[in-house]
Amino acid sequence: MIVAGAGIVGLSCAWRLAQRGQKVTVYDAREAASEASWAGAGMLAPGGECESDTPLARLFLRSFEIYPEYVGELERESGCSIDFRRCGGLEIAFTDAEAAVLDRRAAAQRVLGIPSESARYRNWPARFYPDDAIVDPRDITHALLTACRRRGVQIHEHQPIKRIPDNHESVLIAAGAWSSALHPGLPRTMPVRGHLIAWHKPPGLLPHILRHGHTYLLQRTSGLLIAGSTTEHAGFDRTLDEDAIADIHTRAALLLPELAEHPPDARWNGFRPGIEAAEPAIGRIPGTSIWTAFGHYRNGILLAPETARLIAESVCS
Repeated sequence: MIVAGAGIVGLSCAWRLAQRGQKVTVYDAREAASEASWAGAGMLAPGGECESDTPLARLFLRSFEIYPEYVGELERESGCSIDFRRCGGLEIAFTDAEAAVLDRRAAAQRVLGIPSESARYRNWPARFYPDDAIVDPRDITHALLTACRRRGVQIHEHQPIKRIPDNHESVLIAAGAWSSALHPGLPRTMPVRGHLIAWHKPPGLLPHILRHGHTYLLQRTSGLLIAGSTTEHAGFDRTLDEDAIADIHTRAALLLPELAEHPPDARWNGFRPGIEAAEPAIGRIPGTSIWTAFGHYRNGILLAPETARLIAESVCS
C-alpha cells in the first residue's frame, strides 16, 4: 500500500498496516513528520473538545482510551522513550458567566463519561479534568519512524504524490491540509495556521495543563513550557507573525503571571489540517482502492491511534 503523508496519522496507519503484514511505502513532500505533527503541543484533552454526544466526540474518547496502550506498544517496538503522562487539566473562568458555562458543559460531559470537578486556580473558579494528558508529538513521530522502518516500511522524503493516477495500487491519503488536491471529489482541505511559543523552565513548574478559551499552557517533562495558540487563515504562509506571538505571550501571562517579564525562548507555527466537513475523512472511498485519513484539524495527535486502528481494519478486512 502507498501512504501519501508522513505525519503522525500517516505513520500510525503505516505502522499498523505493516503489523498486519501489508507492504507499505510512505511518501512525503518534505521531511517526515515536519508539518502539523512537529508543530503540535500534544495536549490530549477530550474535556476541552467534547461538548455533546456526537460521532466526533465518540471518536475522541475511543482514541483517548487506547492512548496508553498505543504509547506503550510503540515504545516497546521502537525502543524509543515517549514523554506521555496524565497530568490533569484546569479549565479556568475569569468571570461568573464563564464559570456557569463550564458547569453546564461539565454536566453534558458527564453523560459521555468525562469526569471533572469544581476547583479554583489562583482567585478564579475552574473545572479540573483529572484524566487530561500530554504527549510530545516529536517523540511519537520519532518512535513511529523507527518502528515503521523496523517492520520494513519504505519512507521516501521530499517525494510528493501530486495526484493519484487511475491505475494504482491501494493508496491511503493522509497528507493533512494538502489532501484534497490528490484526488477529485474529496472534502476540501485547507491550512489553518497556528502559532506557539515556549520557555525553558525548571521541570515541575506547571503540574497541570492550564486552559482558558483558546489559550493553553502545558509543560513537558524536560521543562519546556509551551503556550498557544492562534487560529489564522493565512494560506501556506510560514512567516512568523510577531503580533500573534505577542498576543499569545500576553494571554499566557494572564494564566501564569511570572511569564510576563520573560520573552519566549522559542516560537514557531504550523498548519492544522482543516476540512470542510463535520469530522475527519477516515475510511475507504466506495468503489475504489483509495482510503482517506485526513482533516483532523487540531486533534491529529489525539486521534492518531483510533484512526490507524480503523484504517488497518478496513484495509485488511
